[in-house]
Amino acid sequence: MLRLVGVKENIAGQQARILIDRAKREAPNLNFQRAIIELIETVIVYKFPDIGRKEIEDMLGLNDLKNTKVYQEALKEGEDIGEKRGEKRGKQLGKQETKLAMAAKLLNLGMTVDQVAEITELEIEQVRQIASQD
Repeated sequence: MLRLVGVKENIAGQQARILIDRAKREAPNLNFQRAIIELIETVIVYKFPDIGRKEIEDMLGLNDLKNTKVYQEALKEGEDIGEKRGEKRGKQLGKQETKLAMAAKLLNLGMTVDQVAEITELEIEQVRQIASQD
């Protein structure tokens, strides 16, 4: 998963598909599988903020991306924020919320606060705050 965060954009889709296939084969249960796939989606959405749903679906080989929690949350938040503060501010807040969501998932997977802060580019204090909420 860490490699996906740091991999160059031109091979990120391929790496993400490999991880999704592995999660489908090796996850101990459906909930864990979904959590891993949502984390992969979160990383890809964060890594490619300017591409649309269809491109992400194609990149990941998923036909039902719009039914995933990550997509639904991002869509709802984008709509809510867009209505209140305008498209530009909404995108900024959406990126920040994506970072926060990704941080929470990485912490739940057992990563340290320092590792999560480095990956998400959040302040260590922000990550500590997320960790203390769990």
